[in-house]
Amino acid sequence: MRANRLRTIWQSGGAVVNGWLAIPNSFSAETMAHQGWDSLTIDLQHGMVDYQAMISMLQAISTTDTVPVVRVPWLEPGILMKSLDAGAYGVICPMVNTREDAQKLVAWTHYAPRGTRSFGPVRATLYGGADYAQHANDTIVTFAMIETAEALDNLDDILSVEGLDAIYIGPSDLSLALGCNPVFDDVDPKAAEAIDHILARAKAHGVVAGIHNGSPEGALKRIAKGFQFVTVSSDARLMAAGAQQVVARMRSTQPPKAAGAY
Repeated sequence: MRANRLRTIWQSGGAVVNGWLAIPNSFSAETMAHQGWDSLTIDLQHGMVDYQAMISMLQAISTTDTVPVVRVPWLEPGILMKSLDAGAYGVICPMVNTREDAQKLVAWTHYAPRGTRSFGPVRATLYGGADYAQHANDTIVTFAMIETAEALDNLDDILSVEGLDAIYIGPSDLSLALGCNPVFDDVDPKAAEAIDHILARAKAHGVVAGIHNGSPEGALKRIAKGFQFVTVSSDARLMAAGAQQVVARMRSTQPPKAAGAY
């Protein structure tokens, strides 16, 4: 089976640089994948992407060594299994708030006897290899999102669930849950304290910690703290930022109109 570079990077003590895909288009996904990201996450929760678009985006990412990850809309077995069957090598699941939630997540993403994932890797075998069934449980990466006050209260119970590989912090939702401003990088002190606490407890349990970031500078600071999976921006944000820079530059250098010109 094709190796999962996320695991390889983590085992070497490194950090995965992850990009985010919100545009439901295979060409934009292919373009992003050719830029050198360690992984790219297709966002089914808040992006414009549906399942059929996700398939073509996974196929586009497959033209590179970039690892395909999917953030599913919710903790629900059908979409988790279908995303893995489509060839995702990692799944990020939002709103995991209790130990029971984490147990369900692990069960639905692992084949028996470890879990209850139904067998039907229709595209996963094309991407992962003919021996997918024998190695999927040890290759696929499962992330639980920690983004609520309830999840904070149950943090150690969640992190102690066997088979949970990683957690992923959504700073905006976590900030809102704590009564703070919903931002990625310069979070309020209360949210910053919670993020540091989550990171420390994840390390104590041997679980990889990941987090969403708004800038390379913010992501680098979090890598220095010990995060091993950092998302930096999205295709939509990068397109908008690049266009804004071009337009601003053009507007700043356009000569004044001649007298009488329209």
